[in-house]
Amino acid sequence: MNTSPFRPGLRAVTVSQVAGNQWHAVRNDRTVGRGYASRRLDGRTFLSIDSWQDSVFDRLAAVMLANQPEPVYTVVDEADRELAAGWQRAGFAVWRRESEYVVPGRLPVTVPGEVTITTADEAPLRELDRAIRAEVEAGPGWHTMPAEVLPWQGGTRPLDPARYTVAIRDGRYAGMIRLATHTRRPRIGLVAVLAAERRHGIARALLSHALRDTAEATAEVDETNTAALALFDDIGRRTGRSLELISGRA
Repeated sequence: MNTSPFRPGLRAVTVSQVAGNQWHAVRNDRTVGRGYASRRLDGRTFLSIDSWQDSVFDRLAAVMLANQPEPVYTVVDEADRELAAGWQRAGFAVWRRESEYVVPGRLPVTVPGEVTITTADEAPLRELDRAIRAEVEAGPGWHTMPAEVLPWQGGTRPLDPARYTVAIRDGRYAGMIRLATHTRRPRIGLVAVLAAERRHGIARALLSHALRDTAEATAEVDETNTAALALFDDIGRRTGRSLELISGRA
């Protein structure tokens, strides 16, 4: 167990690593703060801290950062300026901004006549996945994309066709959508269309199909993605913004 004492005045705060990914800050035998580290499927580590006291927050952040290889990340609501300031005191900087949306189900969208929306087969889905990744890498870069399309750490990224719906145009996979349904409200994890297949209404058709049995779903869009912002501003309502912060270089 790793411990690190901190003494503001006469009251000592001890930060202890109580598990591989969890820390407690204790003062006078009372827990006054908790910190957590979670490793996401894309290989990135995200930190979170629960404390009402700046001095405890700062000490937890320092101990946790000393224990984690960089880069590490955290996410805060842009409106929570106090929390954002705490992470910035710890050396974090804004890495990306996302707008958060609620999108109604049963969108009134007509599928273009030359487009078929259907379930996915693994081989063409993987080919589409590789093509979209190549376009992202050559364009805005991976850091603008949601976790679903970030490079997989440690080899070939698992790809479950059952979790995707695809659009076929002129006999080829042109776009795909992934809807996560295990959350409190369904979440649009990914909607992507090949650059050569855009402006045919494919993204809207995919969204309409995926949300046909859903009252509403949530989505997050990187604020540098102007085309996606325009789409979601048109079909949904913006409910807030979040900041993703980073410590160390990506």
